[in-house]
Amino acid sequence: MCGIRIIALLAAACLATGAAQARTAQARIARIATAAATLEGVRVRLDWPDGAAQGQLQLWAARVEAPDLGYRYRDLHWRCPLRRSGGGWACAGPVRAGRGPGLPLAVAFAPQAVGVRLGDARTALAVQHRRDAPQRFQLDVRQVPLAWAQALLAQAWPSARFTGGRLQGRLALDTQAAGGLHLHGPLQVAGLGLETRDGTVAAQEAGASLRLDLRQRGPERRLDVAGQLQGGQYLAGPAYLVLPATPVGLHMQWQRAGDGGWQAPRLAWDDGATLQAQARLALAPDARLRALQVQARSADASALPARYLSGWLGVLGLGDLRLSGALAIAADWDAAGLAQLQAVPAQLALADGRGRFALQGLAGDLRYSAGAPVDSALQWHSARLYGLPFGAARLPFASGDGLLRSAADARLPFLDGEVRLHDLRLRPPRGGRGLDLRFGLVVDDVDFGAIARAFALPPFQGRLSGAMPDAHYADDRIDFDGGLSMQLFDGEVVFTGLALERPFGSAPSLATDITFEGLDLARLTSVLGFGRIDGRLGGQVRGLRLVDWTPVAFDAWLATAPQPGVPQRISQNAVQDIGSVGDASFASGLQGRLIALFDTFGYRRLGIGCRLANDVCRMRGLADAGSGFILVEGSGLPRLDVVGHNREVDWPTLVERLRAVARGEVKPVMQ
Repeated sequence: MCGIRIIALLAAACLATGAAQARTAQARIARIATAAATLEGVRVRLDWPDGAAQGQLQLWAARVEAPDLGYRYRDLHWRCPLRRSGGGWACAGPVRAGRGPGLPLAVAFAPQAVGVRLGDARTALAVQHRRDAPQRFQLDVRQVPLAWAQALLAQAWPSARFTGGRLQGRLALDTQAAGGLHLHGPLQVAGLGLETRDGTVAAQEAGASLRLDLRQRGPERRLDVAGQLQGGQYLAGPAYLVLPATPVGLHMQWQRAGDGGWQAPRLAWDDGATLQAQARLALAPDARLRALQVQARSADASALPARYLSGWLGVLGLGDLRLSGALAIAADWDAAGLAQLQAVPAQLALADGRGRFALQGLAGDLRYSAGAPVDSALQWHSARLYGLPFGAARLPFASGDGLLRSAADARLPFLDGEVRLHDLRLRPPRGGRGLDLRFGLVVDDVDFGAIARAFALPPFQGRLSGAMPDAHYADDRIDFDGGLSMQLFDGEVVFTGLALERPFGSAPSLATDITFEGLDLARLTSVLGFGRIDGRLGGQVRGLRLVDWTPVAFDAWLATAPQPGVPQRISQNAVQDIGSVGDASFASGLQGRLIALFDTFGYRRLGIGCRLANDVCRMRGLADAGSGFILVEGSGLPRLDVVGHNREVDWPTLVERLRAVARGEVKPVMQ
């Protein structure tokens, strides 16, 4: 826009030479200074043959600068036929800067006004300047590419550039002899595209109907933008917004601080029942946050995830989260991070789209403080975690000095037992430290049979109890100190070294060690459909690692241990099932055909091991037997040994064999 005004001033300087009737006239001007721009190395040449109806006007400027608007040109050249028009003059032709492409430029000089138009019939920027108001210019914008305003954008935001979009509107530009300008009026934006060099901020296919008020005087900058946004996608760091086609109200006030930073004393957002927000913002000269105060309310939170939260939720693996109910938030940030927070849910419901968790009837008041102590409490009606139901609970909080902690234990009814959450301590990111969460967990007398049914496991029976005195969450990973014990099949299963990565993200990963002690094999094999084996089972699974709840690594060993008064017998069905899983045969001192005459056999020991790596399970048994390994060592008559032959088994194949056993689709192999 400043470039157009500069051309108008050059044309006026040319006419001021009074050489319109001469065959050739030239003028050189070392420097022209105006309130908006400075021109250096100006040359004007007019060729007008005697008796001709028009002349040829050429203007050159070696250097043109409008620092307040950010426009700078080198080697500017305009060439046009100059002719009389009414009581004035008119000239239209292409204008170029250096070797760049030319743009149509038309200038009309009337006795009381100067008119300039840059562009064609479809896309044009027109400037009107009346002589009785020398400091005022009227700008008419017609489908102008936003790229024309790149220099103005760079003044306020050097790292940003327009990638698309057009402007329409009518603006007034007021300049002052002492310097400074005032640009104001309505603007419509269509198809806005914008991005920063580092890719952290972007906009695409955005529309807006705005009223602009920009004031500049020396280093001082003030910008007031009010109006409505229509549609479009916006990215700002982790925040990703997808606005609806219905208008969203916007009001922004920006001003440049004395040290070169920026302040926004008023930021307002109006998206109806979905989001109403007010904010104040202060940025340092390098765009680092100095202070931010936000007050926001959603009377209907159902559209919040899709419109405003998908960026943050996607990072957490919660991109398909569903919300309902209402929520109000007031938060303050300073240069170190979050300083104050108050969140007030009103019958808020959260549900993961993949069924991993759900929370109903969340209400209360959650408060966090980096300074003075504050108290609050949250409660909910019910919850589900991976299909498992939890009852109503209340959790009181106390906060101060940057720490949010539970003021009392939260007791959650769970499957005829209880889960107790205690010693919760949350430290949000602040002062260069990341988020840190610690808590203790106690599981008391929970029905494990209900858990097995929820996860479509075999019908295990037993009670689950245990304690994890200190769980630590940081960097998207939970480490559980202590252990979790489970009373199962008249024995005990103990989990230790539990660690869970990306609990709700993509491909969650779990690591643990498991120890089995004294499990009743008769009850276990009846549940698994593994024939019948009498005895007691123990063992361990070391280095178990599940990715997306699928085993990818472990070293397992399961074996029986003789106990007084406990018989050790194995049924023929169990023998064939073990043989199927272990790719085994069975042999005896008697002839193989006699084995089929017996329903059960005595055994001395039973043991099977598997080390899983790279989707291959390396099998082992009680001892080597030639090229094979012993899975079952017989005892008494008839003596039966079960020998495995294949030491390396494809893991999916092994899993399918186990499924075949459960379906009863195996046959014995005799030697």
